[in-house]
Amino acid sequence: MTCTQCGTQNPDQGTFCIGCGTALQQQAPQAAPFPQYAAPAAAPVDDEAKDAQDNKVMGILAYLGFLVLVPIFAAKESKFAKFHANQGLLVCLLYVAYGIVYGILNAIFAAIFLYNSFGLYSLLTTVLGLGFLVVTILEILGIVNAVKGEKKELPVIGKFKILK
Repeated sequence: MTCTQCGTQNPDQGTFCIGCGTALQQQAPQAAPFPQYAAPAAAPVDDEAKDAQDNKVMGILAYLGFLVLVPIFAAKESKFAKFHANQGLLVCLLYVAYGIVYGILNAIFAAIFLYNSFGLYSLLTTVLGLGFLVVTILEILGIVNAVKGEKKELPVIGKFKILK
């Protein structure tokens, strides 16, 4: 206990100051203050995760053929949508290019094998048709990545950039 008159430190049980003799006022014991409640710190907002969450639909649309144009024009500011639009545009161009190659080779095989060996013609066109399955698998991989909110490049074609 501290004397209010002279500032001398006195024992807690004392009634008079040992320095100046002034009567000490007994103070009621003070309760420990309650700890102040602090709201938990807000988690930092990850702009990339928010962008991915807000533009998942655009990412999915990017892999659905010519609907790739929707995210290209509707979500120009989104890095997530732009990434998947680039990947989807690559898949779309691969579909078109493979369709042209398939048509040309199919016509060649038809001219050579259709009347002579229908079995060989059927086998060759079936093998060529598997190329469309490969492109479809790339498309599905892109959709899965968009749904997960990831920006993963597709195998083989993913490293090419068309959209800047």
